[in-house]
Order: sequence, then structure tokens, then C-alpha cells
Amino acid sequence: MFIKINEVTLFYQRIGFGNPLIMLHGNGETHEIFNRSVSLLQEYFTVYAIDFREHGNSSKVSELHYKDHADDIYEFINQLNIKSPVYYGFSDGGIVGLMLASQYPDLFSKLIVSGPNINPKGLKTYARLFMKLVYGIKKSQKVRMMLNEPDISISDLSKIKIPTYITGGSFDVITKNHLCLIQENIKNSVLKIFKYHTHSSYIVNSDIIGKYIIEVCK
Repeated sequence: MFIKINEVTLFYQRIGFGNPLIMLHGNGETHEIFNRSVSLLQEYFTVYAIDFREHGNSSKVSELHYKDHADDIYEFINQLNIKSPVYYGFSDGGIVGLMLASQYPDLFSKLIVSGPNINPKGLKTYARLFMKLVYGIKKSQKVRMMLNEPDISISDLSKIKIPTYITGGSFDVITKNHLCLIQENIKNSVLKIFKYHTHSSYIVNSDIIGKYIIEVCK
């Protein structure tokens, strides 16, 4: 399905019945990374799995910023009149979730974010160096965004009041200290580390995160 928002067209999948659940993927991916989890989640939720602008079947753009992603998702929810959805975001999707929950405290009923960072320093050094190398070769705006953004403050995090669940892998590219920093500054939040998993292994083409979402939303 397609929807026109903020002068771009976003592609999304709607599937299932029940309370609404918004799902957002990471950088360079599409909603399809959630297919295995969605097969479980559709029994409990009406799932809206969206492709960010410049990703999947959504519109291409000349510049890419996290604020634009956040504005798109806010308007998506308003246009479709989705009331108090659960929000799940992986990586870039998690960043956008933090931004929206801090700016619009009553937008979501619950916030679940996997491997988010509030600034580029949250990434392990080797990951940032690799991104710089990739950007030097490809000049990708998706990589440039990760190198320079986001800039979410501690004050922003403190504005999030809804139940919040933060996850990471024990071998994540986001440092554990950074994930702890996020958790410690969101009042009603918990942090879960998935042992022996990377940034994406429990999410991409996996039903592990789907089972976790069901567990925390019971």
C-alpha cells in the first residue's frame, strides 16, 4: 500500500487484527526484514510495517535526515488516524522512535527500540571507521546521515514518559554503555541484552524480536 506524506510517497504493509503496532526498519533495509516476526505479530496486532523514504518502495529523495523520517511517521499516524499505537523501531527506526516519543509524549502507548543511538558516538569505534571508509568510496547519503546524526539530548530522553523497552545484542555495534545511558534517562524503561547476538541477528529474518514484542505487550 502507498500513502502520500510530506511530498513523498511511503510504502507500507498492513496486516493482522488487534491493537495497532508501527514497525520501522534500520538504515538500508526495508519492512521485509520483519517478515518472520510479523507472521507471529499479526495474530495479536494490526501491524503497519513501513519503508522509510529513500528505502524499499518509498520515494527517493535528494537529502536524508532523521527529522524527515520522524515527520513522515508522525504524519503517517495522523493521516491514518491510528490511535495510541505500540511503536517498534530497529536501529534507525529506534532513533526515530526516541525522537517522536520525546516530542509527542502521548503519541504511542508503548515504545520498543532495538540498537538505537542518540548520537554517532554511541557506535563502537570500528563501526564509525568502517562507515567513514564506505562513505569515502560511495558518498552514500544514508551513511552520511549515520556519521553526522542524530543529536538527541539527555533532556529529550527525559521527556519520554510511556513504558519503554530498549534492546541490544551482546555483540552490538552500539556500546552497552550507550544503551545504558539511554535507559537510565528514560524514567519508565528497561534494558534487555540478547546474549550472543549482534546488532541485527535477533531481528532481521528472525522471530525473536516478534516474541519479545508480544511478551512486553501482554
